[in-house]
Amino acid sequence: MSIGTRATRLASVIALAAALGACGQERGVFSSRQVPLENFGPEEIYQRGEADLQDKDYEDAAELFAEVERLYPYSQWARRALIMQAYSYHLDRDYENSRGAAQRYIQFYPAEEDAAYAQYLLALSYYDQIDEVGRDQGLTFQALQSLRTVIEVYPDSEYARSAILKFDLAFDHLAAKEMEVGRYYLRRDHFTSAISRFRVVVEEFQTTTHTPEALHRLVEAYLSLGLEKEAQTAGAILAYNFRSTEWYEDSYRLLVERGLKAEAQGDSWLRQIYRQTVKGEWL
Repeated sequence: MSIGTRATRLASVIALAAALGACGQERGVFSSRQVPLENFGPEEIYQRGEADLQDKDYEDAAELFAEVERLYPYSQWARRALIMQAYSYHLDRDYENSRGAAQRYIQFYPAEEDAAYAQYLLALSYYDQIDEVGRDQGLTFQALQSLRTVIEVYPDSEYARSAILKFDLAFDHLAAKEMEVGRYYLRRDHFTSAISRFRVVVEEFQTTTHTPEALHRLVEAYLSLGLEKEAQTAGAILAYNFRSTEWYEDSYRLLVERGLKAEAQGDSWLRQIYRQTVKGEWL
């Protein structure tokens, strides 16, 4: 049974909550803590945690699942509570604690079905924090490593497809960062520094959506430095792979204005990329 299914099957939880409500408190003895949790069995505490989860009290839910793990460490409920603890912390955007719970689950229960989900939550604890291009790229690298583990170790799990999609987006994010820095240098006429950034995109992130622009920016930068052969070769790669894009049109115009063609010239690193492209080895 998946985590999402378990988290929503609350028929028994509702019955338990009704019984606890008889104590005269709005949320029963668990809310008031008048009765020590040690007086309750693991299933009761676990179900109260599920009820809090249903009510979107994610922090309280995580604490209750943690208590199951603490009070009944060798029970089946402790195992179930640990993955739910990671899930609750994640919903609460407490990524550090979510990551810690997920890592413990993988360490203690590597052969269990939910180990794939624990690894996926671990990856999400990094991935969900990389939505801004300007943030520390260390999180992106960690997300990529964790997502790769989901894909490679649990290829048949229900999370593998989502991990692949997120891996591609995170990979694209790294390319976006290189492009941002490259444009910064280009605007300030630091052409050599700009070229080094755009080169990274073309060589290491060629499957991302940023490759056509990176090639166009190389045309701009090389023309600014008077390196016409390199600019022509970058334009040739654009023509071969991305002729229908606005970036090719812009590069074509720049080259024509200088009496140049988009064709491979010289023997630079771009000429090697061009040869690989013609052979179909890089896309």
